[in-house]
Amino acid sequence: MTAFDELSKTRDAQGQARWRQILAILIVVLKGGDAEARAQRMALSAFAIRVVSAAIAFVSQIILARLMGNFEYGLFTFVWVMTILLGNLSCLGFHTTVIRFLPEYREAGANAEIRGLTSTARLFSMTVATGVGAAGLIALHFLGDRIESYYVIPLFLAIFALPMVALGDVQEGMGRANSWPLAALTPTYIIRPLLILFFMAGAVRFGYPPTARTAMVSTLAALYITSVGQFIFVVARIGRHYPSESRKIDFGNWFRVAIPIFFIEGFLYLLTNFDVVIVGFYLDPSDVAIYFAAAKTMALVHFVFFSVKAAASARFSTLWAAGDKSRLAQFARQAARWSFWPSLAIGLLVLVAGKLLLSLFGHAFVAGYPLLAILLVGILAKASIGPGEALLSMVGEQRRCVVIYATALAVNLGLNVTLIPHYGLYGVAIATSGAMVFEAVALHITIRRTLGIALSAFAVSPAKFDSRGQS
Repeated sequence: MTAFDELSKTRDAQGQARWRQILAILIVVLKGGDAEARAQRMALSAFAIRVVSAAIAFVSQIILARLMGNFEYGLFTFVWVMTILLGNLSCLGFHTTVIRFLPEYREAGANAEIRGLTSTARLFSMTVATGVGAAGLIALHFLGDRIESYYVIPLFLAIFALPMVALGDVQEGMGRANSWPLAALTPTYIIRPLLILFFMAGAVRFGYPPTARTAMVSTLAALYITSVGQFIFVVARIGRHYPSESRKIDFGNWFRVAIPIFFIEGFLYLLTNFDVVIVGFYLDPSDVAIYFAAAKTMALVHFVFFSVKAAASARFSTLWAAGDKSRLAQFARQAARWSFWPSLAIGLLVLVAGKLLLSLFGHAFVAGYPLLAILLVGILAKASIGPGEALLSMVGEQRRCVVIYATALAVNLGLNVTLIPHYGLYGVAIATSGAMVFEAVALHITIRRTLGIALSAFAVSPAKFDSRGQS
């Protein structure tokens, strides 16, 4: 046997050993019963669902853009983003508070508290959303003449979607808290966009005009079907997993935790969606359409971060409740790596194919290609520290997150107001990306000073704590 043959044989053996190791890890992840295996399954499942949902959302938005045209599509996306934003804020933090408390109650076997928490979160969030909708109706009645006429009817229809958006967000939180990825994510991210597209196509097929008004009616129908269906499924599953004849309600304690989370999630959600909203206020719907297409294309990268956050939040809470600071630091750094490296790979692919992807929306949308590179800078900065805000929230440091996101939102607003008049859509992209970079740096510094964790995707050494709990 020649030296070359021996070298080839050695490489084949090493390759087979690597594949056996990967297979062994997958078996542990898929079949393991411990908390870390459940978190990894949640991450893999969430990632898979988000891959499918990103493809569905991307294709459906292309179809809607081509069906409706720039103006009507931009009008619809502006109103729909506003609806999602207000519906989420109407939860007042309870959709994340469920994730904070439910794993702790589960470990303690406190089924009555779980039943009380889940029912209270649903009822409270829907009540607040209904109140926000009522305020919106009053505002449309008295201020309707000051709003561009083409916004009025879509906004009116959007008001009736708010309670269902809030209900869906709370049920997603329940699914995430229990590591039920299908129940948590499938209704919102797969079934709903498919139904919106189906109802919109059906409406146009039966002679209705392809306008924002028709799109909002289709969205309402899809939203009620998915939220009610998810409600029935989640309630039944909670009843089977946590049987209890009574419900114990600790509203004061939950509310005290929920309010800081509300500010954290609110500022974070505003940061995530503020770009589309401010484009709608400053520029016309056609510009909204171009920017939204660019942002939706970059969402193919951002869903990695979301998937990791969906899996990691409950695990952060469990490790903190167990007092295992070393494993908490190790898992947090692992989550950052899960977030950054796939985001980098997908981001580069999106940039390479960016013009082609944008052209699918229509020829006019290719003008948004330079925005992709600008937005990617901010996304990668945020991905480099993983779900840092979720870590702070789950360990009881919500107020620090509030300060970070309030400041980041102020930075975003200030940059937008300064840059949009001079640079238009480029100004919005620079402001959005700049705010994400600021957010990442601020979170990294805060986590290091507060928890002693140097949170970064580039930290490869295992976490070790000294007597003061510093890593």
